[in-house]
Amino acid sequence: MANDPTTMVHVTHEAGDKIGGIGAVLNGFFTCRPYLDSVERSILVGPLFNSEVPVSELLGKDGEVLYSSANGYENTEYAPAFRMIENFYNAGIVYGTRSFIDKETGIKSSPEVLLVDVRYLFDGPINDFKGRLYKEFGIESNSYEHIWECEQYVRLAPVAIAALKEIGAAHDSTMIISHEFMGMATALAGILEPCCNFKTSFYAHEVATIRRIIEEHSGHDIMFYNALRCAVKKNLYVDDVFGEQNTYFKHAFVAASKYCDSICAVGDYVLDELKFLGPEFENANINVVYNGIPAYKISIDEKVKSKEKLQKYCKTLLGYKPDFVFTHVTRLVQSKGLWRDLYILEHMEKEFRTQHKTAVMFLLSTQAAKRANLEITKMEDEYNWPVAHREGLPDLTGGEAEFYASIQEFNAKSRNIKVVFINQFGFDRESCGKRMPKDMEFMDIRQGSDVEFGLSVYEPFGIAQLEPLSFGGICVISEVCGCAGFVKDITNGDGTKNVIITDYTDLDKIYANNITDSLDIGLAKRKVIEENISKQVAMQICSRLAHKPSEIEELLAEGYDLAAKMSWDRVVGSYLLPSLEKILHKEAASSMHAKLSV
Repeated sequence: MANDPTTMVHVTHEAGDKIGGIGAVLNGFFTCRPYLDSVERSILVGPLFNSEVPVSELLGKDGEVLYSSANGYENTEYAPAFRMIENFYNAGIVYGTRSFIDKETGIKSSPEVLLVDVRYLFDGPINDFKGRLYKEFGIESNSYEHIWECEQYVRLAPVAIAALKEIGAAHDSTMIISHEFMGMATALAGILEPCCNFKTSFYAHEVATIRRIIEEHSGHDIMFYNALRCAVKKNLYVDDVFGEQNTYFKHAFVAASKYCDSICAVGDYVLDELKFLGPEFENANINVVYNGIPAYKISIDEKVKSKEKLQKYCKTLLGYKPDFVFTHVTRLVQSKGLWRDLYILEHMEKEFRTQHKTAVMFLLSTQAAKRANLEITKMEDEYNWPVAHREGLPDLTGGEAEFYASIQEFNAKSRNIKVVFINQFGFDRESCGKRMPKDMEFMDIRQGSDVEFGLSVYEPFGIAQLEPLSFGGICVISEVCGCAGFVKDITNGDGTKNVIITDYTDLDKIYANNITDSLDIGLAKRKVIEENISKQVAMQICSRLAHKPSEIEELLAEGYDLAAKMSWDRVVGSYLLPSLEKILHKEAASSMHAKLSV
């Protein structure tokens, strides 16, 4: 990035282990050559969620613990300094490394990890820090003390800064990156540190304020983004349209990102959402930094073999070999818009009847922890899981049961397309039972898929939606997904046969001439809009499905070419590093006074 050594401090709940989307981003960074060539030192910082495990398990199977106060383990020169910090704050510290490797390229790195047990901290130092958060940034963190999801990250901040100073990671070319609201208290603590010139960046994987509004309103994305467009024309902001948001703890910290030196937004809509938070964001240093997606090159034979496994599984479960295999691999949350899949499939099924074609959709999503193999086998034997389900653990949670009811209704009406709801983590025989082919692997559901659905109502980026791209899968996504902007950027707006971008929010002023009209879009109007658009999308999918080997090869070639242009190397080299370079090496003019003068 420059001649000076650089240090990136990533503050996140996924510091000790991969949990979800942020973990995927970190894995992309730490196995990316442009990142590793430009960043000398990377440190992951977060709370210690479980100290009641052996030393060998504190940082996961790919971690090496060098210090753990809970276990009395010391194998680092920083041990005396850590003990001093622990005594001052009454904290516990775990320090070590985690290894990340890209199996395709062989690139490996082992960033440092710093975890802090914040459960029993002394009140004095933490209350002093909370007082400064209020005085300098207007954050009333004491209002959120009863919310542990917030409180633990506030407590983490001063301890983390003290530890960074002791391990030599507090200098002019150190950047503290707050991944979502979780790291903002630490970033603000860095700004307040008088003896350091920490640089700070807020990595907006979403805008929590906006996610909550969209998920809770029955009009979802159709309501919100139309209201946003109307509000922008009148110079109105989120509090003006949706009421005071500061009672929501995540909003308070996300809004404070205006004090950071830079903000990375993972999608174009995220940038617009941030600017909607308040007028001060108009002049904030916000850059769109898309996420990268994996690109794997496979042959047509490999794709066909994976699809045949999926077809065989369908034959075992449902008694027929489908012509096409559709998939949706996602979390079972409202923002994923799973009901939209069924609307589209209804129209596709009618078309398939005329074509005498069949399909199956494997929908992988769950709200519970991974079921044990014995539980899966028992459900298989007793009532034909996953074709049939029963409410209550180990099978359906409340939310899963609600969604499964809509799948039952669809399957009852549909002849040529059936949906199999697999509410389980993993996709192999060990995870999903003895009726699955013995050689089935998770990659088969990616490689063998003809169409991957991902029509979210709120999706800041959406890596998963595009994962089948390089395998020749047709990816059907909503316009509000951040990855749609990346596809448009790479294709210069010309689009591609491999990706169908569906805009549910473009109403052509039929429903939304002003803010009042937009806010009036509820369940009934949303359903009408979704139904109308679903028919159009269904016909698009049907027209693009590959029927011949030559068509499969074309989708494979174009999909891989597109995915390769959306790699982490491209993201880091073309989007991330340029956005951070100026910040990392600017002069001390970026002092605390300058930052607080916003």
